[in-house]
Amino acid sequence: MSERSKQIAISSTPNGPADESGAALVELALVLPLFLFLLFGLIDFGRLGFSIVMARSAVDMAVRTAVVRPLACDDPTFPTSNQRGSDTTQPLPPFGTSCSPGTTGICAAPSPVSCTGSESNTTAFEIWNKIAPLMPFGTTIANLQFTYTYDPNLGFLGGPYVPTVTVALTGAKFQFVTPLGALAEAFAGGPLSFDTSKGIDFPTISAALPGEDLAEGTGG
Repeated sequence: MSERSKQIAISSTPNGPADESGAALVELALVLPLFLFLLFGLIDFGRLGFSIVMARSAVDMAVRTAVVRPLACDDPTFPTSNQRGSDTTQPLPPFGTSCSPGTTGICAAPSPVSCTGSESNTTAFEIWNKIAPLMPFGTTIANLQFTYTYDPNLGFLGGPYVPTVTVALTGAKFQFVTPLGALAEAFAGGPLSFDTSKGIDFPTISAALPGEDLAEGTGG
């Protein structure tokens, strides 16, 4: 019997070797989805890290601009100068005295002023236009929070009110391109879903700087 006849005989018998020509495709179909998920997961987390770095730079840029611009909050009660505080020692401290020369109450301590960013405010709108390209996708000016707080180490009696300025990025979302966002929500106790439109809460990022006195005191 020829060699060709032997091969035909073997393959035609019930116990002959099985045809495994498609086994590689089956293995590829099992492994490829997992490989792609891991690959895009690495890309997603790389995007997240990059977005955090860019957002930090944007917030730093925002606060550096805010300290040399008018108030980013539309608050008519915001003081323009340092008024006398609770110190009633005689003689009264003269105008021009530092607000904190070792005692308290020389200058009045205004309440903090805080607001979300608004396009109607010139300062907030200017800052947003400058940093918007660095912000996470979907972020708006309303995600910016401006806060002005009194610091007795800044300013002098009768001089311009110089607060500490804080700018914060809050309430932003990071959008994944894979189901990682939905899976992260499930691990946090939410429903299990593979909805790629779901994102995760972006970390709050803030920066603060002392205000810069760009004006001259009134002398009381």
